Amino acid sequence: NAIRGWRNPPSVHKQTQTSRSARPVTGDRSDDSPLNQRTSDWPGDAFGAGMVRFAPYSAALGMKYVTSSPGRGMIVLPWRADLVGIDDTDIIAPGAVTALIDHTCGLAIMAGFGMAANPATLDLRIDHMRPAAPRTDVTCSAHCYKATRTIAFLRAEAWDVSPDDPIATAQAAFILNRREG
Repeated sequence: NAIRGWRNPPSVHKQTQTSRSARPVTGDRSDDSPLNQRTSDWPGDAFGAGMVRFAPYSAALGMKYVTSSPGRGMIVLPWRADLVGIDDTDIIAPGAVTALIDHTCGLAIMAGFGMAANPATLDLRIDHMRPAAPRTDVTCSAHCYKATRTIAFLRAEAWDVSPDDPIATAQAAFILNRREG
């Protein structure tokens, strides 16, 4: 099986005292994180780019793959006039930002669990903090911070100019429809 012990997956929330103290204070995942140790069949950038380029709604919106690593993904939504929500504002519609966040979360799950994860959105809560700047691209970054055998929990942020000033933040839960080998 390409995914190590998917019937008894490594626990993301149980850590030894040693690994807890080794985690960086910044909140970044350390190299000994279960998401980084997970064996997966994720082929990396080539598939990540294809997942963005060939999925019908991400292709229709013009999303562009940026990067992925175990449990993390990043996608950019380039500004286009047909994605404007209110005429004469030149601001990307919130619905397009929602689609970007959802797809980036899916990318992070696939990068962490591999091809057999087959995720589906269970819950997606988005705080739209402000509109994007007119005529600017929107970038989204998502990471899976916890997972059970059947559910993955993610956080995501979307920004236009700087990640320090997000336009939206999200909490998500995805069901893992894992397929047998």
